[in-house]
Amino acid sequence: MKTKLITREGYQKLKDELDFLWRTDRPEVTRKVTWAASLGDRSENADYQYNKKRLREIDRRVRYLSKCLEQLRIVDYSPQQDGKVFFGAWVEVENDAGEIKRFRLVGYDEIFGRKDYISIDSPMARALLKKEVGDVVTVHTPVGEAIWYVNAIDYVK
Repeated sequence: MKTKLITREGYQKLKDELDFLWRTDRPEVTRKVTWAASLGDRSENADYQYNKKRLREIDRRVRYLSKCLEQLRIVDYSPQQDGKVFFGAWVEVENDAGEIKRFRLVGYDEIFGRKDYISIDSPMARALLKKEVGDVVTVHTPVGEAIWYVNAIDYVK
């Protein structure tokens, strides 16, 4: 089960997507469907078929986003978080091989299209919660345990 948390920026991005789909994309596709339908035979009309399919995709995404935005809880930065890893933190970790990773712990709905965001529900994020700079973190993964060291913790303020 995914945690129903989101950063303020992530919430705004989903809200903007919903607004775009509902106010811009959907009316445009609806006009194309109406125009294509007016041409007659719909069974062999590629414009009609494609735009009908696109309209269903838009409606599905609009339903998902509407439901999602109702359930999500925005988590803002709080000064009490400083020095420890919590939701919304940018964290830099390093392993014994000298491999360095930097990412932000965010909600599930924010990770898509971002290589530098990880879900708060991921094994790495779970292991990092409440850790401080200098702490050793053991991450339990499907391929075994991995050891990481916390180098830095930052927050978007």
